[in-house]
Amino acid sequence: MSDKDIIYSIPDDYKPISMWGYFWYQILFSIPVIGTIILIFKAIGASNKNVRNFARSYFCVLVLVLIIAGILLATGVLAGIMG
Repeated sequence: MSDKDIIYSIPDDYKPISMWGYFWYQILFSIPVIGTIILIFKAIGASNKNVRNFARSYFCVLVLVLIIAGILLATGVLAGIMG
């Protein structure tokens, strides 16, 4: 059985994403407003579990960056770096 036969026998919910797929999802999710909306929709209801998990992990990183930036801004560290 070849690799293509194995991939075709996998249900659509579990089909792997190519490297270029991950690359384009990152580009799509990094668009300021539209990307965030698409990110939330993909994290909640993507049919492919790999896409859904990738969107959830990207969302978690986004939330962590916002929390760290908020802490730095609240403590004045970010203002000191910028000014």
